[in-house]
Amino acid sequence: MLIPVIQRTGTKPSIDLSVDLAGIRLANPVMTASGTSGYGPEHGKLMDLSRLGAFVTKAISPEPRKGNPPERVVETAAGMLNAIGLANIGLEQFIQEKAPYLEKLGIPIIVNVVGRDADDFIKVCARLESIECIAAFELNVSCPNVSGGLDFGADPKRLHGLVSAVRKRVQRAKLIVKLSPNVTDIAVTAAAAVEAGADALSVINTLCGMVINVETWKPMLANRTGGVSGPAIRPVALYMVHRVYTKVARDAHVPIIGMGGISNWRDAVEFLLAGATAVAVGTALFVDPRTPIQICEGLTEYLTRRGLSSVRDLIGQLR
Repeated sequence: MLIPVIQRTGTKPSIDLSVDLAGIRLANPVMTASGTSGYGPEHGKLMDLSRLGAFVTKAISPEPRKGNPPERVVETAAGMLNAIGLANIGLEQFIQEKAPYLEKLGIPIIVNVVGRDADDFIKVCARLESIECIAAFELNVSCPNVSGGLDFGADPKRLHGLVSAVRKRVQRAKLIVKLSPNVTDIAVTAAAAVEAGADALSVINTLCGMVINVETWKPMLANRTGGVSGPAIRPVALYMVHRVYTKVARDAHVPIIGMGGISNWRDAVEFLLAGATAVAVGTALFVDPRTPIQICEGLTEYLTRRGLSSVRDLIGQLR
């Protein structure tokens, strides 16, 4: 006896992972976090960067920086502590050696920018804005690993002044402000950044921390303190994303890039539900450089299982 074959018509609904980040179209909401993938070529040997929603570079300052002396990185429970000190190759070497590679990736490039004062930030942004593949600048006003690294990020008035000054000089590219969790109320600094002209917010940078060697009675880092990252800080980051979203970003229609201990698709879903439009993966890249791609695959499977067609259906939907 022959069993009839039932022909099913139609196909599975396609899943749309694309998001709009302040006018920048990302094919998916997953990107690298600054400082964890170099300037592109370093990480490009380990994964296909063109599959990212965007690539975020290591920090750039007007002149090269050596950074802090070693030891600069130490592993901690559920994370790591770093005090790299914003070591970087400087503006001109970045333009000559790294920009040509980034232009070939075919995805939006976000350049992390650091400086001692507003003039430093303006110099880097103004010089790089003509490079078409650079879609945005992430103003790093919240690094806890250098002297004065939190001067802007912890003071709403100074932060407002900095963002306003850079905003006047940057016309094409978008401005993203990377907020510090080392403040009394992150919603206050978020509001200052948005009022001054920020197009998007990165939430959060690392938390201040310390590890001590109990045999030598000395700090494990030469800098004494550093920035804590990884899964240990995820609940804090998630809370701060939701606070910034509900208190500032939602009504201002300013997107958030959520970051802080994201290691898998479940973490990404949590941040999206809390109000993030996109997510950045950092410390997890040291465990598995393919994490961003795995997150995208997990998001697709999750949305399919939930009967949703777009990742945008998750943004800010915390009940």
